[in-house]
Amino acid sequence: MREWVERGFEDGRVTAAPPRKGGRRVTVNLAESPLGWLASRGLLSARQVEAGERLRADYERAQLAPLLTMRWDAAPSGRHARAEALDPTSAQIAAKQRFDAAVVAVGPGLADMLWRVVCANEPVPAAERAMGWPARAGRVVLGLALDRLASHYGLG
Repeated sequence: MREWVERGFEDGRVTAAPPRKGGRRVTVNLAESPLGWLASRGLLSARQVEAGERLRADYERAQLAPLLTMRWDAAPSGRHARAEALDPTSAQIAAKQRFDAAVVAVGPGLADMLWRVVCANEPVPAAERAMGWPARAGRVVLGLALDRLASHYGLG
């Protein structure tokens, strides 16, 4: 989903206000995830982004409701059945276990910011305000949390 708006660009930063007359403009996608936003500006490494996307995938897979109707995809057969072919309930349980293990590995002080930004798609400044933190502290904590998460996943 895309939600494009025109914003001002001053002193190398995107402003929340519309551009001033004669000022520089930039088009911003408001539907972009905070993790993607930080990565597109070079504020996160590829390793950190990959770790965050893995966590988000497990979070979303763990939140899927069980199917109430018949499944129309082919059932796996033989010895070569893949792990993705688990029934929905088993896949949810496995994703929830991976998610819980990752959050424990990150630690209680860092996991709050990680969950807010990566899983809840809350912008870093909003998460800082909600947690009562000073400005720009959240980005440092998020970076540390993503580094621990990447180590947990064994990413190079």
